[in-house]
Amino acid sequence: MFAVFRENAISVGEPIVLDAVAETANQLGSEMDFDRAASACNCLAARQAAWRITQFYDRFLAPAALRTTQYSILAWLSHTGPMSIHALAQAMVMDRTTLGRNILPLEREGLIAIVQSAKDRRSKEVSLTPAGRERMKLAHDGWREAQRQFEKAFGTERSSDLRAILRDVATADLGEA
Repeated sequence: MFAVFRENAISVGEPIVLDAVAETANQLGSEMDFDRAASACNCLAARQAAWRITQFYDRFLAPAALRTTQYSILAWLSHTGPMSIHALAQAMVMDRTTLGRNILPLEREGLIAIVQSAKDRRSKEVSLTPAGRERMKLAHDGWREAQRQFEKAFGTERSSDLRAILRDVATADLGEA
């Protein structure tokens, strides 16, 4: 049963999550069904929640023609100022390839500038442009409304607790990946 479901799921791009679910099922006993294993999988639950939250926030940022990740990059650069691509990837808890896919459209639209670092010529520095600052301001009301509605649905305390747990997970040393 697991292998057939996993093969179908792999074709839609979820092999890592489903491997974790199958491993959880195997650890919990062969008689355990896939649904129970999936409900016990931390990775699957986190991915499902991340997808739903991203879609929710994207709806509120759409009028400013930004996606959640793009808004987060602009907001981070607004807060910190210019930084290397490597430092931005670390701060955003992303690999450089994923960050690269997210910053290219921002650069094309003139919302960020990517230049060679004056400190280290091997490195590139990313900074927010005036157009990027304006777009971020335009999107900020949508982001605030998404925050308000999320906290209305889950409560201020639970939302705060969720952020704290997620920050802990994002910074935890979970061993070799």
